[in-house]
Amino acid sequence: MSEKNFFRRYFPTVILLATIGILMVVTYLSGNWVQNSAPQISLFDGALLIVVGFAAGLLGGLIGTGGCSVMLPILHFWLGYPAPLAIGTTLFAVIFTTLSGAYGHLVRKNLDKSAALWVGGLGTLGVLVGSWLFTMLVEHVSILNLILGVVFLWPSYRMIVEGAGIAKLKAVEQEGKTIPGSRLGMGVFGFIVGILTGIVGLGGGYALVPGLIYLFSAPVYVTMGTSLASMIPLAVVGGGIKVVQGYVALGAGLILAAGTVVGAQVGAAIIKRFKPNILKLIFGIYFLYVALKFITGYFGIVIW
Repeated sequence: MSEKNFFRRYFPTVILLATIGILMVVTYLSGNWVQNSAPQISLFDGALLIVVGFAAGLLGGLIGTGGCSVMLPILHFWLGYPAPLAIGTTLFAVIFTTLSGAYGHLVRKNLDKSAALWVGGLGTLGVLVGSWLFTMLVEHVSILNLILGVVFLWPSYRMIVEGAGIAKLKAVEQEGKTIPGSRLGMGVFGFIVGILTGIVGLGGGYALVPGLIYLFSAPVYVTMGTSLASMIPLAVVGGGIKVVQGYVALGAGLILAAGTVVGAQVGAAIIKRFKPNILKLIFGIYFLYVALKFITGYFGIVIW
């Protein structure tokens, strides 16, 4: 790789890391490093948060999600963060995951910018609508989670059987640099995902990845970058609201963010070393996990 290309690919990552470093100093000096209900961060906890953030960013770079499913259970179950604080802190960290991962895919041309603008733009409006609806549907969220879990069993099944070679992959899923189909249709899809995100408090990657592939015949590689780019405004709005509401442990969130920035770049760099069927198998298993988490949660069974 030439020096010019190396600078183009990784200079924004350096800027992101520098920004996180400055925010760490400001947060520490202002006395906001540890939120009132958050545990103190020991040296071991800090190292664990870096590793967890890296793993979440790596997953996000590979399969186009924000990595909340990696970070949230560690914060809540292992480190003792209250659930609302764990959710807000991971959403805050995902802002940096999506920025790093989306840029990593952009410079490698694994991103359809037009599709990302439509999905992310209307998706942001959906987040605002969903957040408003949440106040009226709060008593029925468990039923909605059950419905989502059942719905996501289908794309999970398709991804696993196609990834394992039981069913043949379509050619369009292996080729092309753009996502075919109506941009307005993608915007409507993003709006719906945004509403669900606002209601159930999850990032949009779990829905965007299978939706772009099966509703719009998106190429697998391009889906990953487009999903991450579409999630940027969703993460910024959702994470920003959580900061204002006081549901973000800034110290832990910034440490996680540093790890995710690096991990997302690694994921974006190595994604094309995986064949499309392998990628489909990976995130097929991942979405099966998400579906089971939704369904078991409805019955009061908590799985990681």
